[in-house]
Amino acid sequence: MSSDESRQEYIAACRARQEQLEALHRVLLEGEHMDPPRLKGLLNREIRAKERYEEAQGRLLGLAPEE
Repeated sequence: MSSDESRQEYIAACRARQEQLEALHRVLLEGEHMDPPRLKGLLNREIRAKERYEEAQGRLLGLAPEE
């Protein structure tokens, strides 16, 4: 993966994670109601977004093996 591809992957993963965090914060900090199955889905999406972000960050920094 080129450094430009790593950079683009990192930017996309960062944006996706931020979107999930904003949705989670609306529920946890602002009191937005969400039924339990949807909340579980939101939590799972945030976890996956965090994992993708951390993997992309590692590749960008040269700390993780490339796929």
